Amino acid sequence: QVQVQESGGGLVQPGGSLRLSCVASEFMLSNYATRWYRQAPGKEREMVAAISGIDSTIWYRDSVKGRFTISRDNAKNTVYLQMNSLKPEDTAVYYCHSDVFRFTWGQGTQVTVSS
Repeated sequence: QVQVQESGGGLVQPGGSLRLSCVASEFMLSNYATRWYRQAPGKEREMVAAISGIDSTIWYRDSVKGRFTISRDNAKNTVYLQMNSLKPEDTAVYYCHSDVFRFTWGQGTQVTVSS
């Protein structure tokens, strides 16, 4: 089983910002596509953003376009999700996923947007 470690979540007021990090220690994130998902209570897990491995093609779901930015630092073997202008509906547990063989979901990081 191969995992990544998510961090950076927290409690933030509407309009605030957070930067999530996804770190891998057993493989190179740059060799695979990396995706950020989120799951709010009572809802299905949904993909938020993705970055491909080879050419770093990026995708965002419509609801976060212009507010979230996914990026990768190959030297740190880390993928980031910069989240700006956060809204209460962004509240969820955020998970990082890689296409690496035998990937196993981690614990995620909780993001709560509330005044």
